[in-house]
Amino acid sequence: MGKQILIIDDEISIQETLSAILEDEGFSPLCASSAEEGIEILEETNIDLLLLDIWLGDNMDGLTALEKIKEIHSLPVIMISGHGTIETAVQATRKGAFDFIEKPLSYDKIILAITNGLRFAQLEEENKILRSKAKKSVQLTGESQVIRELRAQIERVAPTDAWVLIRGDHGTGKELVAQSIHDQSQANAKPMVEVNCAAIPEELIESELFGHEKGSFTGAHSSKRGKFDLADGGILFLDEIGDMSLKTQAKILRILQEQKFERVGGHKTISVNVRVLAATNKNLEEEIEKGNFRADLFWRLNVVPIHVPSLGERLDDIPLLVQELMEGFSSRGLGKKEFSKSALKVMCTHSWPGNVRELRNFIERMVIMCPADTISGEDVSLFLSPTAAAIPPAEHSGARRAYQATSFKEAKKCFEQEYLQQKLTENNGNISQTAERVGMERSHLHKKLKSLEIVQ
Repeated sequence: MGKQILIIDDEISIQETLSAILEDEGFSPLCASSAEEGIEILEETNIDLLLLDIWLGDNMDGLTALEKIKEIHSLPVIMISGHGTIETAVQATRKGAFDFIEKPLSYDKIILAITNGLRFAQLEEENKILRSKAKKSVQLTGESQVIRELRAQIERVAPTDAWVLIRGDHGTGKELVAQSIHDQSQANAKPMVEVNCAAIPEELIESELFGHEKGSFTGAHSSKRGKFDLADGGILFLDEIGDMSLKTQAKILRILQEQKFERVGGHKTISVNVRVLAATNKNLEEEIEKGNFRADLFWRLNVVPIHVPSLGERLDDIPLLVQELMEGFSSRGLGKKEFSKSALKVMCTHSWPGNVRELRNFIERMVIMCPADTISGEDVSLFLSPTAAAIPPAEHSGARRAYQATSFKEAKKCFEQEYLQQKLTENNGNISQTAERVGMERSHLHKKLKSLEIVQ
């Protein structure tokens, strides 16, 4: 059945004409001769779009009906009038009408207005879903004491302009903490500009952070704004700050102190007002002692330090995390399964050195590999034995396959398959990012993944 379109018009001839047009275009028309009748239909039927006459021969005119309908329903409304004026059209638009068409009705105008109205409604629905997902994504899942304390810290620091240094192991959710701070900050109307300091080559990081002018280097065919420029008036998130070279640290420090910079190849000084959030999994105090990180940069960033606890520090949160992750996998079409109490109990005895990232990978593996709708404690134990607590399950599985291989060549292949599959999963399938993380050329990694039949 096509999209259902309601026609509210007191002229039977108009109803018949519009119905014929809509049926020819594959829509399902419904008709009402009064506003009251139309409102009743809206309450009982799922209508996708409304065609509403302004001049109705009853107690309620079209503009009054539009106001009442918009209070309850969010569908697009196209107004129709045989005596249209600019003032009437403006009034209808202010009351929430999507479009305004004058009689005599044009076939092409009607179809164009309806098509645009339905497309607009679809985009609005998609935006609602995206906003809902985005809002959900910045919620810190868990009710353990350490998570409650973390949420309290975020609530205190987020509304201020204070800079924050977020510290924690790989996979603990440092980026999620940064997103939560941004969501509760005064700059939440602007996007948070993110920079992965470990993923940008040193020779390009100045251009990435400060921007460049046209012709400043080979390949600079046009001017480009940098991350600092884009974050003006908002938040800049420097992820993996501990992996930045000393040369770049010196330049970053000057910009952070002065809030002024020049684009690569430029001479104009640009002033910005940027709040900085930084994150690292490294012990920066040790890196300072080794000479790998500048002490003055550390003290500039470390205004409000926030520690993100490891999963091992909040094992009580595993049931809630499993539930949330399962909902995500289910929405991706991986099926809906449940972890039994015994399964959750076994999972709560594991140390989870890979933290929430390891938990996510493990759950996805269980959902795919376990045929039953309910995953038992025995199922979990097969993939997550107590002796495997020191290493991620994927690596343990790869090691077991490798030891069972009949030749060194086969053992090597088993290890490479498991290792690269794990790294690819950690980087959300991004081959370029995986190549950087494992220290391989992208083209070489792609060939290796094809030879191992990991990608097509």
